[in-house]
Amino acid sequence: MEAVALNPAFWQGKRVLLTGHTGFKGGWLALWLQQWGARVTGFALPAVAGPSLFELARVAEGIDSRIGDLRDLPALLQVVEDCKPEVVLHLAAQPLVSEGYRDPVGTYASNVMGTLHLLEAIRRVGSVRACVVVTTDKVYANNEWPWPYRENEPLGGHDPYSSSKACCELLVQSFAASYFPASRHAAHGVAVATARAGNVLGGGDFAPDRLVPDILKAWSGGEPVTLRYPEAIRPWQHVLDPLAGYLQLAQGLHEQGMPLAGAWNFGPSESDCSTVGELVGRLASLWPEAPGLVVEAAQMHEAGLLRLDSNRARQLLGWRSRWPLQQCLQQTLAWHRHWREGADMRATCLAQLADYWRCV
Repeated sequence: MEAVALNPAFWQGKRVLLTGHTGFKGGWLALWLQQWGARVTGFALPAVAGPSLFELARVAEGIDSRIGDLRDLPALLQVVEDCKPEVVLHLAAQPLVSEGYRDPVGTYASNVMGTLHLLEAIRRVGSVRACVVVTTDKVYANNEWPWPYRENEPLGGHDPYSSSKACCELLVQSFAASYFPASRHAAHGVAVATARAGNVLGGGDFAPDRLVPDILKAWSGGEPVTLRYPEAIRPWQHVLDPLAGYLQLAQGLHEQGMPLAGAWNFGPSESDCSTVGELVGRLASLWPEAPGLVVEAAQMHEAGLLRLDSNRARQLLGWRSRWPLQQCLQQTLAWHRHWREGADMRATCLAQLADYWRCV
């Protein structure tokens, strides 16, 4: 099997349904697909109140932006029937561990039933050839092992968010086996995969209870940063790295079909897996006026050690992380400073996309 060379020409004119386009990762992906001439329909809840990448970068320009809820099957089905997508990139979700603790019912409803509704819409409409469902690195039954987790490791999830995403993985496996099996691919034509990424960083992430957004908000206000898990090790990566993986995977599913179905990890190199404290130290070195940090006891469970094995993506797709952690932090901080200075943030995003593409 040949590696999948990410090809902008593939996306020219492709009908793409992107769920979650009003969010952080979805907003960046919508801009990328716009640049490459895809015919994008976005479906998502409204952007959160306050600053958002969706509003600042004018993500809705050049796409068919639909506001709605994945839990509303008739509304979702109407959107899928309207746009008849060839490719589906499913990023819409309740993405926060802390919010999962606050609202477990809503978290499971969005992440599990929302995904089920999307798969059912794909089954009914019949136009889709490739579907990538984005989950998280937290789907694994994390035993705090020192070695990275591979795609065939047992699923689990200690907290409601992680568990809901593990449930999502099981749902996708079951639905695909039932309605889009490899043995009948010639008849149904659908190839489905799930994608598990590490902790993503990048400009335009304003979500609460995320490390770097909280750091930048605190330091911008002259306040020290509070760390709850300074020794926790995470697979840090710039948001454009896994997004490139999702695009490669979707292209591969469309071109090669079932051999690329299943679960995929998109994590950074081993050298970019660092502790929370180390990451904050690196960021502080790029922000000379940083007021410092405070360490407090954690109130909620989070994994202390988590790494991903991405050999499958490297060997079969030819994917790899392009921006090491230091460059990732530099790009994130540059975006934040441009925003604080009142720059055109759509232009800033497109410039960073161009910088990234030169590394591919």
